[in-house]
Amino acid sequence: MEIIPVLDLKAGQAVHAVRGERERYAPVRGVLGSGEDPIKLAVAYRDRLGCRACYVADLDAISGAPGHAGLLRALAGLGLALWVDAGLSSGAEAQSLVDMGITRVIVGSETLLSAEQLIMLAAEFPPDRLVLSLDLKSGVLCAPPGITTPRQLVALAAQSGISRIIVLDLARVGTPAGPPLDLLTSLRLHFPGLDFFAGGGVRDRVDLDALAQAGASGALVATAFHRGALTAADLRA
Repeated sequence: MEIIPVLDLKAGQAVHAVRGERERYAPVRGVLGSGEDPIKLAVAYRDRLGCRACYVADLDAISGAPGHAGLLRALAGLGLALWVDAGLSSGAEAQSLVDMGITRVIVGSETLLSAEQLIMLAAEFPPDRLVLSLDLKSGVLCAPPGITTPRQLVALAAQSGISRIIVLDLARVGTPAGPPLDLLTSLRLHFPGLDFFAGGGVRDRVDLDALAQAGASGALVATAFHRGALTAADLRA
């Protein structure tokens, strides 16, 4: 199982995400460093934790404001495989991210305009480079009209050739709620050929073990790293 640390970028800083309340996010403060320098934080993920990939949410771009193109290029230069959510809306935007050195481009359900847009993206851009993020709030899917359940959206992604799915409950992010195990387990039963990654609420190694037993291909982690609840030794184990 792959453990992927998270950087949430806002106004040039890495911020501490809590419950999806983005207007209240403040710069990260933790054992790995300060969010005022996202590059140093990413280096700590790479060198101190031994991580090979990093998930980056460009919160400004997701909200429709200018994004962090220069910072993304600098992060890509660190040798980490970057998974980036920047509010993608077209194949051209996906290609521009890849041109910056981004490894995987995330399509967030909360910023999808329609089911047809997901189909179009997968047709315009190699679907093996795309990752669908099921964005939930307290278990309720954030998605365009006509898509009512996570299973419906995952089925559409699978039909479009997208094989990597993030199950991300924003209400759990930065909290001790634990990861969305039940939904992930249910989706894996219905879509055994897809790779599922859990995000939000991962507290410690016990949660990682539970996700591994549930068949998760990976987990997104931030707060547990910054608080020292998960260490390089835990990841090696």
